[in-house]
Amino acid sequence: MKNFNMKIAIVNDTLIAAEALRRVLVTVPEYEIVWIAGDGADAVSKCARNTPDLILMDLIMPVMDGVEATRLIMKQSPCAILLVTSSVTGNAGRVFEAMGYGALDAINTPILGLMGNSPSGGAELLKTISKVARLIGKTNSTSIFQSATPKCLTPPLLAIGSSTGGPQALATLLSGLPPNLSAAVAIVQHVDAEFAPGLADWLSQKTNLSVGVAVADRPLEVGKVVIAATNDHLVLQSNLTLKYTKEPLDYPYRPSVDTFFQSVAQHWPGKGVAVLLTGMGKDGAKGLKVLRAAGWHTIAQDRASSVVYGMPKAAAELNAAVQVLSVEAIAPACLKYLV
Repeated sequence: MKNFNMKIAIVNDTLIAAEALRRVLVTVPEYEIVWIAGDGADAVSKCARNTPDLILMDLIMPVMDGVEATRLIMKQSPCAILLVTSSVTGNAGRVFEAMGYGALDAINTPILGLMGNSPSGGAELLKTISKVARLIGKTNSTSIFQSATPKCLTPPLLAIGSSTGGPQALATLLSGLPPNLSAAVAIVQHVDAEFAPGLADWLSQKTNLSVGVAVADRPLEVGKVVIAATNDHLVLQSNLTLKYTKEPLDYPYRPSVDTFFQSVAQHWPGKGVAVLLTGMGKDGAKGLKVLRAAGWHTIAQDRASSVVYGMPKAAAELNAAVQVLSVEAIAPACLKYLV
């Protein structure tokens, strides 16, 4: 019979946090703690000698932080890495960077009570570890991702982010796509929820594709374009349906392109193209980099055709875009990688 014991390592410089993690893990007999490291450099060294199935990696540590440790481990001794930090939303930049190097997910650190009792947040950690276990085959479950579409049947996805000047850029891009497009299309445009349905209606007049607002708990469909339609963030779930979430609460862009791109990188099993169009600020640049690291073809709009060269400029500076193109050239480029 196959052994489904899961070897787990803890990387955290705070003793009370490491103890909270240990107490959560020992509640599951199949989880074995193989080593604990107090900083990223120590983790890189221990991982080279004894590579676990999963590392619970803190982000903020002395000597070497979790981002650099993730980069080195995935290069030298690759294994599953789950980021465990005091605040996922507060450390969003580091989270995205670490995911760009191969970390699978991020979760808040469980907290020990004053009396040292069961850590708060432990159940959520175990749920996330269980999800990772299914991804790497460390489970005896016979129903792994039954609700998800098999990779071989998952259509290509075109994921688009835009802001200032975005509606016209979107119209140009969508008008260049054929009516028989064999891909799904999802758009996150910075627009108030009040105007999202009107934008969808307007864009539907500019393309032969079906355009509508994104509806929670529905999957993306071939030949259909959906647009984020609330002031919360649109995300893709592990079962490949859409969801709106308030987290991260303190992110200035709502809905966030970064948040959507990150969820796509994490959950979409097939190939795809991600595009970052004109817009003020930097939203979407880090998410685009995560998608590029995950093997997606990534495109940023060029300066000359952008109304505001902010978001695509940030992507270009991060080396997140495989191509930097005029808005008129983006649709033809997308089609090369979507068929």
